[in-house]
Amino acid sequence: MKLIYIVEDHDVIRNGVVQYLELSGFEAKGYGTIAEARTAFEEKVPDLLIQDVMLPDGDGFGYVKEVRAKFPRLPIIFLTARVDESDRILGFELGCDDYISKPFSPKELVLRVQALLRRVDEMSPERNVVMRYQSGDSILTIDEDEHKLTIDDVPVNLTAAEWRIVAYLAANSPNLISRSQILAECFDYSFESYERVVDTHIKNIRAKLTKESWIETVRGYGYRFSGKRLEN
Repeated sequence: MKLIYIVEDHDVIRNGVVQYLELSGFEAKGYGTIAEARTAFEEKVPDLLIQDVMLPDGDGFGYVKEVRAKFPRLPIIFLTARVDESDRILGFELGCDDYISKPFSPKELVLRVQALLRRVDEMSPERNVVMRYQSGDSILTIDEDEHKLTIDDVPVNLTAAEWRIVAYLAANSPNLISRSQILAECFDYSFESYERVVDTHIKNIRAKLTKESWIETVRGYGYRFSGKRLEN
């Protein structure tokens, strides 16, 4: 049973989300403050975090930055009344995997949780696929079994969303991939309003993939993985 933490100071919303997730087959625990969430993380790390932004003892954006530094692959969903596009983009820049604005549909929230966890769980140990690519003097290695990425044997810490994007672009190299394709294949939704989110993830990925150009931007359309596939 997957464990989900909900950090939300509104009692009715928090308890409602906990109950709805439990009815959907998850183990869910709710916390009203960042301090309570920190204590819970010390005892056990969840499979997914649902995080509010405005909390009585701090800023959820800042807390997610803290969590992401310690647990780079933990799936995170923001659930917040902050509906401005700038806030949504900031959430994705900090490494969240999804951003849901209040008021929200509990059913949609559960579907988003299920889709995100399904993506995280899509591992195929029996395939043991390791792909290697070259760009300039650097070698990038993608290990699908372990969900690990290295550049010149140095591990690169990607979020779950960033991993899915890189793996998808690389697997479809050298094809040109549109933003809508990335949304549909890597996030299970394809709303046009989320296409800027793809750009934000790509910016974060590029910052982590060192100086070489691994992802090419095709203005007005999408992206192409530019590394040259090497024989294993």
